[in-house]
Amino acid sequence: MAFRLVSLASAFAFGVLAGLAPASAQDRSIVVASTTSTQDSGLFGHLLPLFKARTNIEVKVIAQGTGQALDTARRGDADVVFVHARSQEEKFVTDGFGVKRFDVMYNDFVLIGPKGDPAGVKGKDIETALRAIQAKAAPFVSRGDKSGTHSAELALWKQAGIDIAAAKGPWYREIGQGMGPALNTAGAMNGYVLADRGTWISFRNRGELEIAVEGDKRLFNQYGVILVNPEKFPSVKKEFGQIFIDWLVSAEGQAAIAAYKIDGQQLFFPNAEKKAS
Repeated sequence: MAFRLVSLASAFAFGVLAGLAPASAQDRSIVVASTTSTQDSGLFGHLLPLFKARTNIEVKVIAQGTGQALDTARRGDADVVFVHARSQEEKFVTDGFGVKRFDVMYNDFVLIGPKGDPAGVKGKDIETALRAIQAKAAPFVSRGDKSGTHSAELALWKQAGIDIAAAKGPWYREIGQGMGPALNTAGAMNGYVLADRGTWISFRNRGELEIAVEGDKRLFNQYGVILVNPEKFPSVKKEFGQIFIDWLVSAEGQAAIAAYKIDGQQLFFPNAEKKAS
């Protein structure tokens, strides 16, 4: 029988939370496989205590690149996935691993580079910037980890008309690590790197790095959340997982996302009012 979604409002209004089967405190937890940016930016450190105070449900986060997070969920090792690579998320649902995908929030990607700007890309659009970096063989750091940011980077090279698999050389360094290490490597190499704005704002070891390109509509970065399919994995805590999703897309959860700021800068912008896919 198809799993029926229960809204957070209905859950509280009709006492669903109170009516759940008795569970010890350690049972009131879920595992969320999520992208590193939600963890490294400090967003989860802000959101999860608020969610626990509301529901007494603890969220345990596995922070990985989006591709790895989805693979973790495909093994049934998570209850919820919260990531940012829409095409991969939609395939995850289509393949039967997830129940339904919901938009939660967005920010954008930014091209980070050295203040000296050796490729001369500052203020350009992203396609022009990437073509200049490749033409001048300016150092570029790729996460190379199948994360949402890595997937976005590869798509941007393609949009710029560059077959990066064929064009890359010593100037293009794939590190197979997360956003923080990629930014540190770019700083050490005096190179460029694509980053999500949330992680960049929270990153403190900037040195000579700064934003070189921003504001291009092609740098839009959408985040989505999905309940792992309990029909495929009976161990999934579907009630608690759905309560977490419902809270994220509720007015309360969306307000909490909007309220998270560093040095007065908002890192993520809620947009859960969009129709789920």
